[in-house]
Amino acid sequence: MAPKKKPTEGIVATAQQSRFHLDATEVASKDIDIKDLTLSVAGRDLLSHATLTLRENHHYVLVGRNGTGKSTLLRALAEGRIPGIPWSLHMLLLGQTDVVNSSLLEEGLAKLAFEDGTGTVLEHVVRSDARRERAIVEAKQLSDALDDAKDPLTVVHALRKLKHERLTCAHDEMARIAARRSGARGAKARKDLIAAEEAVVSSTALLQQPPSEIDGATIQESTRAAVDLLAEIQASLDAMDAVSAEARARTVLLGLGFGEEVILRPYATLSGGWRTRCSLASALFQKVDVLLLDETHDRDFADAVADELLVLREQILEHFKGNLSLYEHERRSHTKYLTRMQAAQDKKTKHIESSIASALTAAKRTGDDKKLKQVASRRKKLEERTGLEVGLKGGRFKLNRDLMGYHLSRRDAIDIPTMDPLVKMNLPLEPPDLRFPGALVALEGVSFAYPKAKTYTLHQVDLVIHPGERVGVAGLNGSGKSTLVGLVVGVENGNGLKPTKGSVTRHARARIACFSQHEVEKLEERGKRDAELTALREMMQVTAGTMSEQEVRGLLSGLGLPGKIASDVPVAALSGGQKVGDFGWACVELFTDDLRQVRLALARLVYSPSHLLVLDEVTTHLDSDTVLALVESLKQYRGALLIITHDRFFMRCVVEGESPNESTGVEDSDVEESDSDSEDGNRGGWQAKPGPVYRIVKSQLKLLNGGMRKYEAIAEKAIGKLK
Repeated sequence: MAPKKKPTEGIVATAQQSRFHLDATEVASKDIDIKDLTLSVAGRDLLSHATLTLRENHHYVLVGRNGTGKSTLLRALAEGRIPGIPWSLHMLLLGQTDVVNSSLLEEGLAKLAFEDGTGTVLEHVVRSDARRERAIVEAKQLSDALDDAKDPLTVVHALRKLKHERLTCAHDEMARIAARRSGARGAKARKDLIAAEEAVVSSTALLQQPPSEIDGATIQESTRAAVDLLAEIQASLDAMDAVSAEARARTVLLGLGFGEEVILRPYATLSGGWRTRCSLASALFQKVDVLLLDETHDRDFADAVADELLVLREQILEHFKGNLSLYEHERRSHTKYLTRMQAAQDKKTKHIESSIASALTAAKRTGDDKKLKQVASRRKKLEERTGLEVGLKGGRFKLNRDLMGYHLSRRDAIDIPTMDPLVKMNLPLEPPDLRFPGALVALEGVSFAYPKAKTYTLHQVDLVIHPGERVGVAGLNGSGKSTLVGLVVGVENGNGLKPTKGSVTRHARARIACFSQHEVEKLEERGKRDAELTALREMMQVTAGTMSEQEVRGLLSGLGLPGKIASDVPVAALSGGQKVGDFGWACVELFTDDLRQVRLALARLVYSPSHLLVLDEVTTHLDSDTVLALVESLKQYRGALLIITHDRFFMRCVVEGESPNESTGVEDSDVEESDSDSEDGNRGGWQAKPGPVYRIVKSQLKLLNGGMRKYEAIAEKAIGKLK
């Protein structure tokens, strides 16, 4: 049976190479400077002739719409697929579900880093450093062999096996170098590759040599070589400070909020959120040159971290000094400025052309040659001076400074930046009438403990949610947020919970719907079981005849699943683009993440608007533009909302009523009214009142006076205590 292909085997990366370009193995710099970078998957370009520049000690944030290729670019970097990046550069990618280490390319090394989850949290983090683990394994193999006094051949076999593994890794590296070289340098690389292949063959022969053919001289020589190699490995362990690994891992874990008792707990017992935090600890624990963090859609986090922005759009990388909010502000302002300049110039040009036409008519009527020459002169000036009137530095345009070289015109054209089309997300807004008043959900003195647990996950919780109200809940991973959701939803509505103590009262006619990552996972499992299941067919089954196909198509289109995407693309292809070969590039471009599954999961919930919509970490997979679209739609949602999220921007906008511009610090006067704003204004003018934000801490639900800003201050104070 042929080996199963890895998901990344379809990634092809090319970049500018010249005879003056030093090979990656020869460069000591930790800067990355790649020109003419083209990155493709399944024969379709994600990047085309782009420039990627990363400087040492700088922090970059990569942004772009879902499906543009951000995760693919990061994975290509981490796996050493991009030509021109120094092989000595140690890069680590922390993805949503795994860690990709540039030193884990050899077969079997990943198993060393993450085994079966049976160890403690501390052991999991310590073992994540593959270079250290490899050195420890090699040192133990040689040490055990040297200590074996019964069989002298043990040293020979251990040494040959270790060298064979190293030769195999070196061969794979040379193969990657040879594949990207041409000309004389390519010929030399291929000779080196042939030599490496011969070395692997010779090493294989030694591994298979019968013990009877190994003489005493070979044993003595191997013993001396093993002693020398063991000393070399131990020196490398000393250089990477391997002895202090456990202490360093403990410090990182404590800094990320792990308690002493949790650090010694089995890794397998951690919840999904804490496992993600443990993966982050594994990344921070290792000494890497470049740390790549995927799925960081939190706008506040990105704004705080960024020195520079890398914007991936239209298959190129645009470099911007500043953060995302500043980039969006300046891009809108610049576009608005150039649009007004173009309009003013068009008006001026039209007036001049009209006067030229009038003067030409008069000159021809009178036969005045002088006026005809004046008309020709004015026409020439108009042609020469039409274009950009502002220089590169903001002053008056100067031809010899701002448009050097050969050009067909004497002015640079006004190039108005293209803007990505607005993301649309139209939710049904009006839940049915409740017929009689009352709270939707009321929790009174509620406590909850899981079976066999010694303490309450939640204790003495009081919470009331009224129709149309916005309520937010924040807190650390594992603090009990999902437990609170289960209590609010209740067993009557699916995967809910019953309180251990206290009472939960729900309005008799209230319809409660809940979005969680569990819903997305269930969709994925259904798609795997039924390869023909599409979004349209799923929604027709869910609505059970209450909506026509046309109405279902309208709902899906409003949530970003239009036309054939809804009816022809299987649900199984809505995550990761697994069926590229069957469905072409559309799957790669549109479904390189869980964005579309999130949209389908939302469609299942909101086709009939609920009186209470519970959204548990709904923004996890959404890019910044889609988050903005969801914010605008939820602002008009007339049902009640319970928002559980780590996204401070989303919480401030949806629950606390801040406008997106206010939340990012951009003045409303600097931003043009968007189409979505206009639409919202035409949808009845209804607006929810700002709601409260609660924090779960020490099993209790506490109101945050000051909302998310207060929560941020509490978090910063806690971090300060750890320094």
